[in-house]
Amino acid sequence: QVQLVESGGGLVQAGGSLRLSCAASGRTFTMGWFRQAPGKEREFVAALRWSGGRTYYSDSVLGRFTISRDNVRNTVALQMNSLKPEDTAVYYCAVASPATNWPPTLRSEYAYWGQGTQVTVSS
Repeated sequence: QVQLVESGGGLVQAGGSLRLSCAASGRTFTMGWFRQAPGKEREFVAALRWSGGRTYYSDSVLGRFTISRDNVRNTVALQMNSLKPEDTAVYYCAVASPATNWPPTLRSEYAYWGQGTQVTVSS
């Protein structure tokens, strides 16, 4: 069982930056970030393989967001730069199932989820 706790959401103006953090209570292999805007499906944002640090991003955030890990604190962060109003959503971190292929971009490939943190980007 893995418990995840996100932090770092908030309100920011377009063009600004926010940094999300996710603390994991147990061992993880691959972690990811998803987001869900009102009335929309939850969508993949980024993933990181714990061993080796390999990363993968959705096209919508590539070049603006960076996913990274802190091995000592067992946390994963999502640095979000050049934010746009369309980035407004609840952001969730998640832990992928151990046998998942790379890159895990489907919601069904993740076994554990955090409670979510709101990110609002004003225009």
